[in-house]
Amino acid sequence: MPNILDEIIKAKRPELALQKKEVPLAELDQRIADQPATLDLAGALRGESVTLIAEVKKASPSRGLLCPDFDPVRLAGTYSENGAAAISVLTDPRFLGELDHIVQIKEAGVTPGTPVLRKDFIFDRYQLYEARAAGADALLLIVAVLVPVQLMELHEESLALGLQCLVEVHDERELEVALEAGAQIVGINNRDLTTFSTDLAVTHRLAPKIPNDKVIVSESGISSPDDIRQMATISVHAVLVGEALVTAPDVAEKVRELAGRPLTENRP
Repeated sequence: MPNILDEIIKAKRPELALQKKEVPLAELDQRIADQPATLDLAGALRGESVTLIAEVKKASPSRGLLCPDFDPVRLAGTYSENGAAAISVLTDPRFLGELDHIVQIKEAGVTPGTPVLRKDFIFDRYQLYEARAAGADALLLIVAVLVPVQLMELHEESLALGLQCLVEVHDERELEVALEAGAQIVGINNRDLTTFSTDLAVTHRLAPKIPNDKVIVSESGISSPDDIRQMATISVHAVLVGEALVTAPDVAEKVRELAGRPLTENRP
């Protein structure tokens, strides 16, 4: 069966080549000079209980349109106001995402003190500069789309730009590569990239193998307080949730539920 990551990277290469021509690296450098210092993602994710990375997500290749009335600024503001420790913004066009969504969120000032993560399929150093210039505080690096030397180089250059990295793994081999590259925030993706099925057993298997000084994030397939409680039993620091939030009848209440905040009584 096809691997969705392979298909996405193949499509992104010509897109990125065009973007480099439209916005040269020197221009990104100028924009970065005007950006404030980045916020501490790792620090935000360490709490007394499991914290929430809430995802700004309009669609997915497997499920199509998720949020018909999508407004990235309003959504990010709702997340921040109701207890999300960090916000992930999908910027890949296959998810109907745009890098400008981060720009809009940051310029609107709706996430004060809440780190914003660029979630995309990153394989070129140019994308690091794009993220920093847009105002991102951190970014996603996926071990499955990078050879080990690429991962190490991109991780080091990200840190030099002030961007922390959520380094995503799917199995034991990828976990070893992530740790060798110096990953401080390790994301465990519970989604099988060929079948699209999710299984929290992946986190249960991998989390105990991660050193105690790392921040552990469980991704995909998390939608209820019971899922959060499961993660707490294996010392997971944070969960990344997208679909369960953007498809909820009341997004604010769902954020509060998953972030462990008291639910609002008598909401209209």
